[in-house]
Amino acid sequence: MAKKIPVRQCIGCGEMKSKKKMMRILKTPEDKIVLDMTGKKNGRGAYLCKQRECLVKAEKNKGLERSFKMSIPTEVYESLEREFDKENER
Repeated sequence: MAKKIPVRQCIGCGEMKSKKKMMRILKTPEDKIVLDMTGKKNGRGAYLCKQRECLVKAEKNKGLERSFKMSIPTEVYESLEREFDKENER
């Protein structure tokens, strides 16, 4: 039997993709929002495609707010954008 590939939905564009092709955004137990590149940290996760447009869409459609059931300050999106840029330079 073929191994099942975990699929997640992007909170920006709504597309379903394999977990490996996405970035995980994490809400820690302390309610901090961080980028989880390992995908293994503890906390509630939301997934985004690795395109900047999806982060912009997620901000517009309040994807993170819905995923984490809390309001998300603009600074969080800004820091995610910075981390995003760093990751995409690699």
